[in-house]
Amino acid sequence: MTGSDGARILHDGGDLAAAAARLGVEISDAYPGGVLFVAVLKGSILFLADLVRNVTVPCEVDFLGISAYTEGTGRVRIVKDLDNDVHDRHVVLVEDIVDTGLTSTYVLGELRRRGPASVEVCTLFDRRARRIVPVPVRFAGFEAPDELLLGYGLDVAGRYRNLPFVATGDREALEEDPEAHVQQLYGR
Repeated sequence: MTGSDGARILHDGGDLAAAAARLGVEISDAYPGGVLFVAVLKGSILFLADLVRNVTVPCEVDFLGISAYTEGTGRVRIVKDLDNDVHDRHVVLVEDIVDTGLTSTYVLGELRRRGPASVEVCTLFDRRARRIVPVPVRFAGFEAPDELLLGYGLDVAGRYRNLPFVATGDREALEEDPEAHVQQLYGR
């Protein structure tokens, strides 16, 4: 699907399901004794739900809420902390997208400070082209193009998260109007 306003589907539901299944097997093989998933709210929720349904070892899920970047600083902070203790546990940080690496680096530092047995990153999209800080991504669904992505948890101003596919969006159009792709992507 492509339109005059520049949105097009990059990965359909089948692609996303296949990636979650593959990653579920990889994580199950890596942690036969079990794993604690720590997901970053809100974008990772749809991916996390599909991922854990494909994991065949005992697992638990916990969530971190991270603030938006502080204007001009590139800094984030934890606004919702974990309910579980990660000490001596195998932890997999689940992200929707690892982009510049700034948020992942901050979260990984916080998790490592708490003494887990191990901590690795699992992301649906790994966008290495925009990386500022090196982030070791052990489990990745797709390499992300240097385009704005929408759907399956990825949003612009809270919109598009519930789309069952991932589409690219026209950055300029969405900056002007966050609903610029609603009609095209939702069929209304």
